[in-house]
Amino acid sequence: MIELEGVPELIDPVMVAAFEGWNDAGDAASTAVAHLDREWKGEVFAALDAEDYYDFQVNRPTVFIDNGVRKIMWPTTRLSVVRVGGDKPRDLVLVRGIEPSMRWRSFCNELLGFAHELGVELVVILGALLGDTPHTRPVPISGTTSDPDLARRMDLEETKYEGPTGIVGVLQEACTHAGVPAVSLWAAVPHYVSQPPNPKATLALLNRLEDLIDVRIPLGELPEDARAWQVGVDQLAAEDSEVAEYVQTLEEARDTAELPEASGEAIAREFERYLRRRDGGGGPSGGHATADGGDAPPGPPGTSYLRDNPGGRNRPPKPPASGGDDEDSPEN
Repeated sequence: MIELEGVPELIDPVMVAAFEGWNDAGDAASTAVAHLDREWKGEVFAALDAEDYYDFQVNRPTVFIDNGVRKIMWPTTRLSVVRVGGDKPRDLVLVRGIEPSMRWRSFCNELLGFAHELGVELVVILGALLGDTPHTRPVPISGTTSDPDLARRMDLEETKYEGPTGIVGVLQEACTHAGVPAVSLWAAVPHYVSQPPNPKATLALLNRLEDLIDVRIPLGELPEDARAWQVGVDQLAAEDSEVAEYVQTLEEARDTAELPEASGEAIAREFERYLRRRDGGGGPSGGHATADGGDAPPGPPGTSYLRDNPGGRNRPPKPPASGGDDEDSPEN
């Protein structure tokens, strides 16, 4: 049952959602929504019934002590609301949870019920996939939608992906059929360093979200965390000549493929973000989505190629001959 008592009338609300699991390589997407919730002090107003959507042998509840009282926290999806101030205030409805184990259509319908009751004007779903992308370059972010008009208006790709999908893809299609404008933003996470956290990918998602919905997002310590993460991966890669060679190969392929992006629209977008900031002042077990819609590269799910294991260091696979990079995400 949808309970919305106590939720004020919202201003130009946008729903921003992310789900832990297959859609969330490096926990980049769920961490982005958690960051928004923390920075803007979100107030939880609803939670979906865990009994309806989760297999507790897959996503187990946790026990904690609260003022001497033993309690259980059930895996679920929670909704909170935050108000973004400024010259043009607007509200965000944040949806954060775990990819459901079952009844996906009912799950999406329940979320769409909230969107309808709250007057949500746009749904933005964040995701992260594993890809052949070097950690030394900017994180590729792809924005997709099923709506051709929305694609033209917001400079997005019209989805043409066919293959396995997760709750991100299912929710986006449910929005489309319900007449609710919906967009998916995907970050490509280097598959050879896939373990969470990945603050660089989280930061890239937030920057793209900021451009999309035209709000200034407080980034806190994320930029410094992203720099520290890259320095740490640089040091680990330098210890293994094979990994260093592989990263260099990825860099060359990426630079060749994206040479046109070094001018025009990409530079203009970065400059607009700089001006906006200057003027404004102050997971669950299992694999992750990849660029071809499959799971993580061979090996234990979530394995980092920079992490030693008892059998020796994993060797990353050679990149595809084409040097292409994540042009087709699992939801594209």
